[in-house]
Amino acid sequence: MSSAEKPSSKGQAWFCTTGLPSDIVVEVDDMTFHLHKFPLMSKSRKLHNLITQQEEAEAITHSTVPEEEEDEDEIVEEQCHVTFTDFPGGSEAFEMAAKFCYGVKMELSPSNVASLRCAGEFLEMTEEYSEDNLISKTDKFLSQNVLKSLGNSIKTLKSCEKLFPMAEDLGITERCIESVISRASSADPALFGWPVSEAAASASKQILWNGIDAAGRRNGAGAGDSWFEDLALLRVPLFKRLILAMKDAELNPEIIETCVMYYAKKYIPGVSRSSRKPLPSSSSVSSEAEQKEILETVVMNLPPEKNLNSSTATRFLFGLLRTANILNASESCRNALEKKIGLQLEEATLDDLLVPSYSYLNETLYDVDCVERILSHFLNSFEARNSTAGVVTVAEVIEEGEAAESRSPAMMLVGKLIDGYLSEIASDANLKPERFYNFAISLPDQARLFDDGLYRAVDVYLKAHPWVSEAEREKICGLLDCQKLTLEACTHAAQNERLPLRAVVQVLFFEQLQLRHAIAETLISAETGAEISRHSATLEGVEEGNGEVLRLGLGLESEHVQQEGNSTWRVAVRENQVLRLDMDSMRTRVHQLERECSSMKRVIEKIEKPTAANGGGWRTSLGKKLGCKFKTQVCDSHQSAVVDMRKGKHRSSQQHHAHHE
Repeated sequence: MSSAEKPSSKGQAWFCTTGLPSDIVVEVDDMTFHLHKFPLMSKSRKLHNLITQQEEAEAITHSTVPEEEEDEDEIVEEQCHVTFTDFPGGSEAFEMAAKFCYGVKMELSPSNVASLRCAGEFLEMTEEYSEDNLISKTDKFLSQNVLKSLGNSIKTLKSCEKLFPMAEDLGITERCIESVISRASSADPALFGWPVSEAAASASKQILWNGIDAAGRRNGAGAGDSWFEDLALLRVPLFKRLILAMKDAELNPEIIETCVMYYAKKYIPGVSRSSRKPLPSSSSVSSEAEQKEILETVVMNLPPEKNLNSSTATRFLFGLLRTANILNASESCRNALEKKIGLQLEEATLDDLLVPSYSYLNETLYDVDCVERILSHFLNSFEARNSTAGVVTVAEVIEEGEAAESRSPAMMLVGKLIDGYLSEIASDANLKPERFYNFAISLPDQARLFDDGLYRAVDVYLKAHPWVSEAEREKICGLLDCQKLTLEACTHAAQNERLPLRAVVQVLFFEQLQLRHAIAETLISAETGAEISRHSATLEGVEEGNGEVLRLGLGLESEHVQQEGNSTWRVAVRENQVLRLDMDSMRTRVHQLERECSSMKRVIEKIEKPTAANGGGWRTSLGKKLGCKFKTQVCDSHQSAVVDMRKGKHRSSQQHHAHHE
């Protein structure tokens, strides 16, 4: 076509302005093309056959018309008319094929090469019919440009969605899928990852990776992320097929999971809680049924293994779980999500666990049953990992089993997380005592190094539920192990009016027991410090008596030894003074606790007078209530012989030290 031969479009009609009148009209969809027979017939066998058939039919028609009528029709311009109702790629593909027939230079791209390949097949534009034809050119571009690039293969695969079944029959779809799997399997996992924030993405370096040019990437997307975003443009049927092919090829599960999560992020609203931007109209899903279908597709194609990027993956999984509850997804879909979250529960945050309750059957604000099931999955997987970690003897399991579990970082993190969750849901007025108790007790003891977090949850619950009966209060407080409370928690609990009397007495007992142990350790440390002081003083005397001999025999070395002895003595004296101050403060606290216990004894004696009249006393009643025989001795301020004896030892050591000085 010369420079004057330019195509033009007028409304729904397309003209080739060569200066010659068109002699053929081709209708494709709602577009009419006014063209010329010769360029089309020179490249397309199908158009050649159709035009020839029409000309032959017209010739037969003219041969049957009388000469008078034929003379009248000579002034009427005759045109050939062809209609294609199922042309692959529609009017756009036919327009590009027509331009190719006219010799117009066109640019092949990953987005149009599949439609042109199908158009060439439909119009029979083979190499046998004409050299350098459309089929050979598109096949060459596919092999050399598209299938050697991961991003280009995905774009061509996307264009095949409108070309079924011809693209499938020609093998274009299968070739693109195989190319995507091959390129993705050889990719470095360090170059791709989970969806990141726009600020972090824009700050990432632009590098060439796997044939994807930096100019072709989206703004703010890294090299590894761009092909995941392209993959998310596929429709559900083709995406399903690609993911199944990835699984059959045993592709890296991390790659499959990342593909699935990018797809979920793009099409399921609200799956990413950090994203506040609305979805563009081109990628939004119109109906709730389509959202549900995409969600179940995403969940069922998640690999069962734990993802390496656990913290980000867990956040997305909880987003999917919330959406599944909103859309009322199938029970199998929700169970699969809960089980996968349970595998990496230690990576979750408290905000993740606060899943709202969307069912009218649940009275609580948050879905406690869901979190309880997730915790159960975690405990089962934790036990399975421990059982398969290694072969050990029975004695090692008995002696070291509890210590190993208590040192598990994952278990400790989950324990802290669940205690925080209990504190959050404890203020819910609809949370029944039995439910709170069952959920709190489901966590094993090894998950808590201290019970301070659990005590806080119990305190919040008792404060928010003042109508709970005394028996239920005692049952809930029975969750606490007073020996695992810190001194700060014990001090708070001893003054907590919401706790039952039995719990307060137990707390006071163990607090006093801790203080007694601390005082005993301090006394032992003080005696050890005194021994060090006496040894240092003796060493100093020896050094002073033999000073001249040492100076004559050893010179400067004697001065070093004397300075070291003086320094040791000063440090010991200073530590001794600090220990004395600590002991005084501890004695004061013990006396305060003993006075509190004495006042409590008097109150208990008044309460238990009927019991004393029946042959028992307050000691017997209290012992029965506490379930132990030695609790009452703790609050007896007169039984401090151990402290007094150690006081005497301490005073004698002080007198001896003063005498030495």
